[in-house]
Amino acid sequence: MMKKSDIYLNITSPENSLAGLMVEKVSLPGQGGRFTVLSGHAPIISSLVEGDVEYVVGGKPSSLHIRSGFVEVSDNTVSVCAEL
Repeated sequence: MMKKSDIYLNITSPENSLAGLMVEKVSLPGQGGRFTVLSGHAPIISSLVEGDVEYVVGGKPSSLHIRSGFVEVSDNTVSVCAEL
């Protein structure tokens, strides 16, 4: 069940779709430093550097290591296109 505070996280690579799930928060390795996206975050587009995309689902943290990529945040949707 979707909560008002949930964020839709979509992670794709040039090869395939890796994740499409509802999360509580997402932390990303941005070009200017790590940043966290919570529900209601302002729209943003950022390049990503090598590091971990960390996210929380049902109170449990998970992560995915990326080499580079881009992220777009808009309307409680985080769309990541990354090279693994």
